[in-house]
Amino acid sequence: MHKIKSNLFLLIMENLEKIATQIRRDIVRMVHGVQSGHPGGSLGCADFLTALYFKVMKHNTSFSMDGIGEDLFFLSNGHVSPVFYSCLARSGYFPIEELSTFRKLNSRLQGHPTTHEKLPGVRMSSGSLGQGLSVAIGAALAKKMNNDDKIVYSLHGDGELDEGQNWEAIMFAPHKKVDNLIATIDFNGQQIDGSTNNVMNLGNLKSKFESFDWLVTEMDGNNMSEVIVGLEKAKSMLGKEKPVVIIMKTIMGKGVDFMEGTHEWHGIAPNDDQLSKALGQLPETLGDY
Repeated sequence: MHKIKSNLFLLIMENLEKIATQIRRDIVRMVHGVQSGHPGGSLGCADFLTALYFKVMKHNTSFSMDGIGEDLFFLSNGHVSPVFYSCLARSGYFPIEELSTFRKLNSRLQGHPTTHEKLPGVRMSSGSLGQGLSVAIGAALAKKMNNDDKIVYSLHGDGELDEGQNWEAIMFAPHKKVDNLIATIDFNGQQIDGSTNNVMNLGNLKSKFESFDWLVTEMDGNNMSEVIVGLEKAKSMLGKEKPVVIIMKTIMGKGVDFMEGTHEWHGIAPNDDQLSKALGQLPETLGDY
């Protein structure tokens, strides 16, 4: 029985990794297509969002803005919209072919997600950084008031923590015993102008969250099995009158060797030759749009 379970887990991981690879392929093609966008952080978060949308989160692709009776996700670092849009399309929220309209005039797939475009799966506009945690906390409190036992998830950049509104929210959530929320920090150590250590050193992030009375766990965000285990561990920590945060270590640009580990690919599109090299490292697994 243990061997059967192990084999099933390996098959699930293999399938999720194939999806993540295709999503990375979508990302570089989308950004290249309009010579605009943010590939670095998107590539780094591909494993996490794949795990969330294709395995962990209980969500409904027949989208309803109120989200009653389902898990909710809020993207705070909205510049990583390419990975978000690809996950939404690939999991069934809208046609995959619509990815080809990314950042084009009159497209629903703007550079930063917006609600007025009425794109299924998008629950908040996230062009300005630092606001997503406040929104996620509000949604989590609404679920508690409605006796809705589903979970609220959110994703935030590490550089985004420079915004002071985050720390007001971080203080507010445990005070209000928001224990149905899992916030994840994409801790890749890079932001638009350089490394986070040089721009605004975050110090010991784990200790900071613990001092604000959060429950903290950590995981490797570029190892699919660790992401699944890490998310399940975070879920097991809920319901204890404290919010939960995952400090997720990732590599900016993960999956494309010349983009990895540098802030230079935060918001630059690959040229034709670079796209060809990137796609050579990201085999087509589910079919391109």
